[in-house]
Amino acid sequence: MNFGENFKEARIETSGAAINLVHGGQGRQPLLLLHGYPQTHVMWHRVVPFLAPHFHIVCPDLRGYGDSERPPSDPDHSAYSKRAMASDMAQVMKELGHEQFLVAGHDRGARVAHRMALDYPERVSRACVMDIAPTLHMFNHTDQQFATGYYHWFFLIQPDGLPERMIGCDPEYYLTEKLKRWSGPEAQFDPDALAEYVRCFSEPAAIHASCEDYRAAATIDLKHDEQDRGRKIECPLLVLWGNQGFVHRTYDVLEVWRGYAKQVEGQALDCGHFLPEEAPEEVARALLGFIR
Repeated sequence: MNFGENFKEARIETSGAAINLVHGGQGRQPLLLLHGYPQTHVMWHRVVPFLAPHFHIVCPDLRGYGDSERPPSDPDHSAYSKRAMASDMAQVMKELGHEQFLVAGHDRGARVAHRMALDYPERVSRACVMDIAPTLHMFNHTDQQFATGYYHWFFLIQPDGLPERMIGCDPEYYLTEKLKRWSGPEAQFDPDALAEYVRCFSEPAAIHASCEDYRAAATIDLKHDEQDRGRKIECPLLVLWGNQGFVHRTYDVLEVWRGYAKQVEGQALDCGHFLPEEAPEEVARALLGFIR
C-alpha cells in the first residue's frame, strides 16, 4: 500500500530478524510507529499524511507480522518477547541513523513501545501508547469481565497448535471478525488495507508467530515486567484510548499509567479500539500537540 511519493520500502537485518518497513516524510525528527494485532504497518496509512510534513516517519512490521521475518519459536517464547521486538526496533532506528527518537504504538505495538521506553531510556525521548493498559496490570486484575472481553489473550496462549489450527481453518473470517468486534459501530476500514491484513495473516507461519507473541506476553514478558515492578518510564508518556472500547470501560486509564510512568498525560478519543484508522486526524493532532 502506497504511503506517498516521499516514502520508500526497506528491509533491515537486525540481530534477531529481518524487518520490513516503509519510511519517509519531510521532517527531520524521527517518529517510529508500531502497529498492533492482527495488522501490519499499513494500519498507519490514514495518520501518516497528517504527520509526514513534520517527521521522518518509520513504519515497520513487528517480527512475525506483515512481511517481516518470523524467527523460530522456542520453549520460553523469548523469540517473541517484547524485549526482543524492542531490540529489533532499536536496531532499525540506529541503522536509519536515529540515535534518539519518538515512538508511538497501538495495541501490541504499544506494549513494544512500553518495553522500549524501559530498555532504551537514553534513546526514546517521548512515547505514546494507544488503547492499552500495562500487561502486568491487566493480568494482575483478571476477572470475568476481563476474560470475556479479552478472551483472545487466553485462547491464543493455548499450546500444541490449538489456536493455530482453529484460526487457520478460516483466517480471513477470524481477522475481519476481530476488527468488527473491537472497532466502533461507525468504523470503516480501507479495502486495500484490509486485503493487506488478510494477505499477511493468512500464512500459517504468521498465525503461529502471532500466537507466540501472546504466549510470550503471558510468560517471559510478565517475568520481565515483574523484574521492573516499581520502575517507571522516564520520558514523557502520552496515553490515548477509544471511548467506545474495553479499556475505557474497564480502567481509570491515566491513573493506571501513573503507576508505570513519571510524566503522563492523555485523553479518550471518540472511537473504538483502532484509533489510527477510526480517528486518524485526532490521533495526529494529539501526537503533534504532545511532541510540540
